[in-house]
Amino acid sequence: MRPDDLPDDVRRPYRTIWISDIHLGTAGCKATYLLDFLREHESETLYLVGDIVDAWRLKKTWFWPQAHNDVVQKLLRKARKGTRVVYVPGNHDEPLRDYLDLSFGGIEVVEEAVHVTADGRRLLVIHGDLFDGVIRHAKWLAYLGDTLYTLILHFNHWFNHWRARLGFPYWSLSQYLKHRVKNAVSFISDFEHAIANEARRRGLDGVVCGHIHKAEIRDIDGIL
Repeated sequence: MRPDDLPDDVRRPYRTIWISDIHLGTAGCKATYLLDFLREHESETLYLVGDIVDAWRLKKTWFWPQAHNDVVQKLLRKARKGTRVVYVPGNHDEPLRDYLDLSFGGIEVVEEAVHVTADGRRLLVIHGDLFDGVIRHAKWLAYLGDTLYTLILHFNHWFNHWRARLGFPYWSLSQYLKHRVKNAVSFISDFEHAIANEARRRGLDGVVCGHIHKAEIRDIDGIL
């Protein structure tokens, strides 16, 4: 029996799931992996924390294989089946910010949200691009960086294709470069502290964000 065939009360073991920076519409998107995850994991609430669809890339070149469409259909189906799906747009899907506080197929579109955990902690849910100085003040540089990042992902795809054929596990070139380049490490640290300070300023206990493509749970001076 597939997970989709199970009763809702059996298929919803998680209270909340957060997903960000999927970049549907790009060749580097791992849509098939995401689809497997969505099939196997259910939750009461699902937050889509920005850059789910990459409008920047789609404006340049239309790329939308069936797997990307399947992900969208799966998200819509979750909303129809009773999962609360909340979409917080990021910079790559910023056209959705023109439709804040509306609902599409049961998916709520909001600028940001405050999530309350089971133990009562309040977390700011926001993509985070508004705390990126490059995005705010030099968007042309962000577009240039996006082009270079796409080239890295293209190389990374074929590199891992051959690694897999040789029996080696997946390895992320982009993550390696971020950890090796001093300026990238400094940017990530500054970003994390800036967004943690914003949560503190609002009297919140923590923040869940995306944008920097670096998955981590940590405590920054008392802010989760």
